[in-house]
Amino acid sequence: MDIHILTLFPGMFQGPFQESIIKRAVEAGCVRIHLRDIREHTTDKHHVVDDYQYGGGPGMVMKPEPVFAAVESALACYPDEIRPQLPVVLLSPQGRLFTQKVAEELAARPGLVLLCGHYEGVDERVSEHLAADEISVGDYVLTGGELAAMAVVDAVVRLLPGAVGNQDSVATDSFTTGVLQHPLYTRPEEFRGWCVPPVLLSGDHAAVDRWRRQKALLRTLHRRPDLLKTADLTPEDIKFLKKQGYEPS
Repeated sequence: MDIHILTLFPGMFQGPFQESIIKRAVEAGCVRIHLRDIREHTTDKHHVVDDYQYGGGPGMVMKPEPVFAAVESALACYPDEIRPQLPVVLLSPQGRLFTQKVAEELAARPGLVLLCGHYEGVDERVSEHLAADEISVGDYVLTGGELAAMAVVDAVVRLLPGAVGNQDSVATDSFTTGVLQHPLYTRPEEFRGWCVPPVLLSGDHAAVDRWRRQKALLRTLHRRPDLLKTADLTPEDIKFLKKQGYEPS
């Protein structure tokens, strides 16, 4: 997978992308990450990338010319039939909410172009005529799209085959199954008087699976009940939840 990140601050990505799973995924050839400085695509001697907004108002706005030029440069090496498969994604607080499902959707692509907004925002013509998608990582405003891009890359890359040592662990993550993940325990069996639940030591795999599922449902009910509205619940799940006072809508 090819991921192109267009940013005014490429240095911000050096640390996060040189550690942990992303570093290993790059070394294994699962993903190629290309950092592109939007300023390199300006045409004036001062490399100006922003300007005042028409109609007045606070803050500066990113100009369309260098953004279009940066994206076109990033996609220039791909054949015409491949380019539409690499969506240009603008990181923006006005975009659709980034979820695990969106991460899975992007991970299925051969590549993507992440455009990091900055200042007050990006010229609207970028949204209308260049970006195929806009994504927000939450209902809050960051200084720029760089941190959001890091989150998107991390969530997408770990889904790629070969990126994570045990791919089964990805399949049981929170949100992947529609509910939050069940509680996790490791050694020692007893720590400061707190013990691992006996069922996990029983060797009864069916009982362990049942316990984990019920704990995941309980955790979701107590912490994120909104997820249950769209979760893929079995009749057994619903029966269990009803005993806990949950009424499906």
